[in-house]
Amino acid sequence: MLIDYIWSMNIESKLGDIGTNIFSVMSGMARKYDAINLAQGFPNFDAPEALKALVRHYIDSGFNQYAPMLGIASLREAIAHKVDRLYQRKIRIDTEICITSGASEAIFTAILALVPKGSEVIVIEPCYDSYEPSIRLAGAKAISYALEGPDFEIDWQRLSDCISDKTSMIIVNTPHNPTGKILKPSDLEQLDTLTRNTSITILSDEVYEHLVFDGKKHLSLVGHDSLFERTIAVFSFGKTFHCTGWKVGYCIAPEAIMQEFIKVHQFNVFCVPHFIQHALADYLLQTGSYDGLSTFYQEKRDVFQDIMKKSRFKALQTEGSFFQIYDYSAISNQSDMEFSTWLTQTHGVACIPVSAFYQEAPDDRYVRFCFAKTEDTLRLAGNRLQEI
Repeated sequence: MLIDYIWSMNIESKLGDIGTNIFSVMSGMARKYDAINLAQGFPNFDAPEALKALVRHYIDSGFNQYAPMLGIASLREAIAHKVDRLYQRKIRIDTEICITSGASEAIFTAILALVPKGSEVIVIEPCYDSYEPSIRLAGAKAISYALEGPDFEIDWQRLSDCISDKTSMIIVNTPHNPTGKILKPSDLEQLDTLTRNTSITILSDEVYEHLVFDGKKHLSLVGHDSLFERTIAVFSFGKTFHCTGWKVGYCIAPEAIMQEFIKVHQFNVFCVPHFIQHALADYLLQTGSYDGLSTFYQEKRDVFQDIMKKSRFKALQTEGSFFQIYDYSAISNQSDMEFSTWLTQTHGVACIPVSAFYQEAPDDRYVRFCFAKTEDTLRLAGNRLQEI
């Protein structure tokens, strides 16, 4: 009786044209065809043993009830110490930091809190697929600025043409998913010039902050005096410490922005698991807990690139993140979705079609591989791809 009633309801979907995201689709396909999953962005190795031991310790110590809504003080203090050390910014832990249920919750909450209904948000595509649905749920419109391969450099004049009197936010991502590009000092200056003396807020997705290669440096908007005044920056412990399933991140913003963020956060997830926060607070203060990550992941990138040199795929430059885009135009004229499906089903390696990161994708021949895998996995996948 209840089932019949539910099916007779006229539900108006807020995201009627959106189905299962591409990461779930390709990971499901990888499982079905027993393929190596280089699609979804997660490591196939575990979190550090010392960090897991701390989690077990704090579970056994009774930290299993609600944590403070902003996050425990010791974790916010550890984050403030890191931000001061890396970006020379002194953050007030009671008003400028909030611990979140992963970076995706932080992004969703920031958009709902800071984007007025009827306004416009500029998204730089290709981009993480949660941006645009979150904007729509806020009652706003996503305005796409599309990067052009193979360089994927921002043309700031073209981006400025997207700004209107309705623009309430610009979303940037550095290091960038899926292209692996990073923002340079000149990019930050251009962004500052475009947004200074405006009401535009900047949402800076910096979840791969510790994964920057070839001696380059991550430039956080938190470290830029002028940009920080109108920025909310998002970070991820899951990406940093190989524990994406724990879903713990944080955001940093000036007090006026954070006050609005917290109003939504408290009714969204309210707080993050208590015992994990204590473990992260201790681990974050350990010397070297994140300092070697760029080298660690660059070695994986280099191993995968070296193997793939013997294939017909062409590597595009990646400066950060744990993703690598490859051009497959020498192999096939199929669309990237068709090619990704064929690759998974026929050759046992799953990837992500780059078109999934666009609202209106260009007719390119690019796919994204995740190299956050063990060397054995990367070599096995590379050997399969060499046979094509």
